[in-house]
Amino acid sequence: MAWRTRCARRWPRVKAYLPVVGAIVVLGVLQLVLGSSEYFVYLASLVGVNVVLAVSLNIINGMTGQFSIGHAGFMAVGAYVSGTTSLLLKDEQLSFIGAAASDQLFFLFSLLIGGVTAGVFGFLVGLPSLRLRGDYLAIVTLGFGEIIRVVIQNSDGISKGFATVPGLASAGSFIGNFGGALGVSGVPQRSTFFMVWFWVFVVVLLSRRLADSSHGRSLKAIREDEVAAEAMGVDTTSYKVRAFVVSSFFAGVAGGLFAHFVPIINPGSFTFVKSMEVVVMIVAGGLGSTTGAMVAAVILTLLPEGLRTVFLELGGGDASLAQKVDQIRMPIYGALLVLIMLTRSQGIFGTHEAWDLWARWRRRAPGPT
Repeated sequence: MAWRTRCARRWPRVKAYLPVVGAIVVLGVLQLVLGSSEYFVYLASLVGVNVVLAVSLNIINGMTGQFSIGHAGFMAVGAYVSGTTSLLLKDEQLSFIGAAASDQLFFLFSLLIGGVTAGVFGFLVGLPSLRLRGDYLAIVTLGFGEIIRVVIQNSDGISKGFATVPGLASAGSFIGNFGGALGVSGVPQRSTFFMVWFWVFVVVLLSRRLADSSHGRSLKAIREDEVAAEAMGVDTTSYKVRAFVVSSFFAGVAGGLFAHFVPIINPGSFTFVKSMEVVVMIVAGGLGSTTGAMVAAVILTLLPEGLRTVFLELGGGDASLAQKVDQIRMPIYGALLVLIMLTRSQGIFGTHEAWDLWARWRRRAPGPT
């Protein structure tokens, strides 16, 4: 009886870790079964990165009701810092755990460094700007994204300027690794299906737990009526800054994942267009819905790949015709967004979640007779 009592007490604590253990097992099996296909891993990694970006931006734009359009800037910070860190640790090995495990450990370290750096930038940008609302906040975040891109594009000149200032030579040397307009090449290709989708699981789990917590309810109160939430004692600026930092951290992690499976990272990958792609994903999926952000990210990532394949077949193998998909991608996104707004203005899922529908179905299911 005492054993049963101890088990009953410990079960809620053990139950909290079951999703993590289950995710690790499932992703490990999928890695073994599907990890040999390079094209599948690349496509799955691209989808996973966009899911992380969409779900993290949904914390700001969906849950908190703010309007940020500079998410690509935080992604760029994470990509460059993480990629440069991996380049500096490229030849390092921890011999006592093996080469493969050592590479993944350094990869995880570089992802965390990139995510934390993006989170710090999110704090520095969010603290003064999140006192603004609506269009003013959008302009500030747009400006931040463009500033980051321009700084990276001119990193060669900036590094030379830092080199002439006493005490800033090391910072200038680090920024010089960004490669300027040509970008950074040679980043170790350490990204795997398991690692990308494990971070997808982490951001989705955190988003769900956040939505169900008192912190999440405060964010939703700010979204519905910021003045009323402040009158009820909610520190609106503090909550918005925290949400902004969490969102920026995961954007930086997504950038780090992206940097480790593409052959080269350059400023052209983090323009305003990329930020708008992520905004379209969360609006199409439904602002405030984690499930909607995931589904829309998957669809809008795979859609250009499918169109590219169709154009390639129609052109009889002419690659130039398939490349035109990149030129018409944004008009297609715009037309799709207009169509969704006309037919279902709240998005695919609205504010609902797949797990809420599952719980509702279970409540309606007849019990045993």
